[in-house]
Amino acid sequence: MSVLQQHIQNYFDVNAEQLDIIARSFQFRQVAKGDYLLKEGRLCNQLSFIQNGLIRIYAQKGEKEITQWISSAGYFVTDLASFIFNTPARWNLQALTDCELYTIDKQAYINLGESIPEWHKLEKLFIAKCFIILEERVNSHLFMTAEERFQQLLSLQPDLFNQVPLQYLASMLGMTPETMSRLRKRSLS
Repeated sequence: MSVLQQHIQNYFDVNAEQLDIIARSFQFRQVAKGDYLLKEGRLCNQLSFIQNGLIRIYAQKGEKEITQWISSAGYFVTDLASFIFNTPARWNLQALTDCELYTIDKQAYINLGESIPEWHKLEKLFIAKCFIILEERVNSHLFMTAEERFQQLLSLQPDLFNQVPLQYLASMLGMTPETMSRLRKRSLS
C-alpha cells in the first residue's frame, strides 16, 4: 500500500475497491527544487499529495512575498478556490526541495464522482478538513502572540526550522524576520 493510499484510508472511510479507484486516479510525479506547480493568475487544474519534500504557498504583492503555508509530506496542496471554482489562482506553489508527489488532474477528480457513488460525501469531508485547518490558522493569528505561534510551529514541525529560510517561516507566522530571529535565539538558550 502506498503512502497516498494509507493517508486516504486514514483520512476517509473508504473500502478497498474505492481506495484503489482513488489511488489509480493519481499519477506519481517528481518536482525539482525551485520548480513551480502553479503560478498566481493561472487556473489550478491539479491537486497533489506530498509524499516527500516541501512546497511553499505564497503570494507576490509588489516587492513583498507573503508565505501562506509550507506544506510537507502527508499534506495535500492546491489553490482550492481556483481548483474548485475555476478562478485565477491567488497563490504560487513552489517546491522548496526536490519533491515526490501524487497528483490528480481536475478531470480525473471530477470523474471520481461517476466512479464512486459516495465521492461527493468524501469530497465534502475533504473540503471541511481544509476549512478547519484554515480556521485554526486564523484563530492562531487572532488569539495567540507571535511567541505562542512560534512555539506551536516549533513543537509541531521542528524540522521546518532546518529546511526552510527563516523569512518564509516568519511571513507564514505573521511576524518580521527580526522577531523570528529573536524568538529563535531565545528558544535555543
